[in-house]
Amino acid sequence: MNIVLTGSIGSIGRPLTEQLVQKGHSVTVISSASERTPAIEALGAKAAIGSMFDTEFLIQTFKGADIVYLMETMEAAGDLFDKNINFIETIKKIGHHYKTAVERSGVKKVVHLSSIGAHTDKGTGIIVFHHHVERILNELPDDISIKFIRPVGIYFNLFSFINTIKNNGSIISNWGGDQKEPWVSPLDIADVIAEEMELPFERRTFRYVASDEVSPNEIAKALGAAIGKPDLQWNIISDEELLKSWLEIGFNEQVAKGFVETQASQRTGTLYEDYNLHRPVLGKIKLEDFAKDFATAYQNDLE
Repeated sequence: MNIVLTGSIGSIGRPLTEQLVQKGHSVTVISSASERTPAIEALGAKAAIGSMFDTEFLIQTFKGADIVYLMETMEAAGDLFDKNINFIETIKKIGHHYKTAVERSGVKKVVHLSSIGAHTDKGTGIIVFHHHVERILNELPDDISIKFIRPVGIYFNLFSFINTIKNNGSIISNWGGDQKEPWVSPLDIADVIAEEMELPFERRTFRYVASDEVSPNEIAKALGAAIGKPDLQWNIISDEELLKSWLEIGFNEQVAKGFVETQASQRTGTLYEDYNLHRPVLGKIKLEDFAKDFATAYQNDLE
């Protein structure tokens, strides 16, 4: 098949590209950075350099594709410390560009990387943009089939705790405790996307992706053991304290407030309500596997 991927070759895009090429598909990878071209071509894919905000570029790139893979990220909208960006509205614009490009290019099969929490526009904080983009894409004509892939929290989000461990000797956040919650590896996400691309498409479907279910205290224990701090603790602070600390380091206010609300929804469990109704088979990459990557990143940060 002829498959077009947005999102360049990051933590999901690289293994996804590798899998699809190995399976014999013709893969085009969209990137905004021309310097990524050699790396994309080294994977056996074709590079298409352009912007997700350029509808005409997207239309021309999507033409002739059997499947297009769509994703949007906070980073695509801009610098998280830029106080002048409305991230939610900017990402909604990307969704509208995608919708126009899919409709005008003639593509009939879409895989969209969404997120846990996309089932609602209430109480999920900054990740509400995934709900908005799902809604925008659902406005496409019925003859266009869409698979919404909804990963849970991705392991690499835990890298953000490296600084608090270094500076305070503990993990600090506004949620924690012994309640298990789902986490996922980018490799398992790539596996599911590649699998879904070869399965039949039937109008509009969604699928959650998770690798492991562990509690914050279990995470602290595993990461602590991996970095040589077996007594590492996960300490809980208030929403107000966390927000104050993030604003003090210069985060965009919408981003800071949004992340605090997202993490509060983890604490209350509201983020997981729909996931719990549609629990997936867990993937292969467990917390202990990720802990090795965390230890490497932690050590590199110390050097």
